[in-house]
Amino acid sequence: MNVGIIGAGTMGIGIAQVAATNGCKVWIYDANAKQVETATVGLEKTLTKLVDKQKVSAEKMVEILSNISIATELKDFKDCELIIEAIIENKEIKTKVFTELENHVSESCVIASNTSSISITSLGAELQKPERFIGIHFFNPAPLMPLVEIIPSLITEKSLAEKMYNLMKDWGKVPVIAKDIPGFIVNRIARPYYGEALRIVEENIATPEQVDEAMRTVGNFKMGPFELMDLIGVDINFSVTTTVYKDYFYDPKYKPSLLQQRMSEAKLHGRKTGKGFYDYSEGAVKPIAEKNQTLYDDIFHRIIAMLINEAVEAKRLGIASDEDLELAMQKGVNYPKGLLAWGKELDYELISDILENLYAEYQEERYRQSPLLKKL
Repeated sequence: MNVGIIGAGTMGIGIAQVAATNGCKVWIYDANAKQVETATVGLEKTLTKLVDKQKVSAEKMVEILSNISIATELKDFKDCELIIEAIIENKEIKTKVFTELENHVSESCVIASNTSSISITSLGAELQKPERFIGIHFFNPAPLMPLVEIIPSLITEKSLAEKMYNLMKDWGKVPVIAKDIPGFIVNRIARPYYGEALRIVEENIATPEQVDEAMRTVGNFKMGPFELMDLIGVDINFSVTTTVYKDYFYDPKYKPSLLQQRMSEAKLHGRKTGKGFYDYSEGAVKPIAEKNQTLYDDIFHRIIAMLINEAVEAKRLGIASDEDLELAMQKGVNYPKGLLAWGKELDYELISDILENLYAEYQEERYRQSPLLKKL
């Protein structure tokens, strides 16, 4: 299969690696030609390390690299059967690329976006053939993270989602099919993991390290919300939250954090800038959370109640099947359990009581319960 990748950032080169590893002939293009060179050199270094660790054979490395070619312009994609865009999260820029791309590819070529939060329907609406457009959302780093969200738009050809689902399975991924709603599955349901954590810190209830410690020790999460925001990029996390908030017509449930906005403005973006909620400069010592088990339990129950409520609401709205909702959170963001199962385990009545108490305290719509949660 001939695959085109637009965008040679971390995600673009990662998707190219996945496709090339699975025997596809890949062309990668970026408006910044130097970025393509940097990305391919970086990939070679990554693969060399994997060979040294005996995780990839030398022969396989040669095969992967020989499967990847550099495209210097969009017309180089003329023989591609699938093209995946992985550029900046900006609707206007993406749409401009897609409309130009359509002039150079065959009628049967599938065009896809790796967007994490922009409406697939709105992105494809300007195309001459919007029925061939679909969302294929990988998670970072693409070669390691198993989950891929497949998102058909309202006008995507009916059989295309299943075709892409099967292709992702062939590539060794764990695909799920989601409705075209803001944030899709993971970025919608996961919003409270960050939003409620930020609220707790903004109110001086706990420090970032205490929140992280609570979610790791009580909830058994691999990373706390502040560690994870630093890894993702505080600016990127803020951008996704802002997009979801706006696209849900400013629903208070998804209201962004002023603290996160200020950190984005100050370029305290996390690991990539050397400082975010934690300091990653050489010799910096990570602060140790002050031990307080009662506080840790309260933090965990507050955040998990918000997450479970969001998962239950996604189930009520039929955003995806129950199985896909559970898979998405476990394989996309490494949650230790599916949230619907977690709700049953903790008892939905307890989750309802926590939210009722939060609503009574704050009188804010962000704490409203899903109608289905009350039934459960």
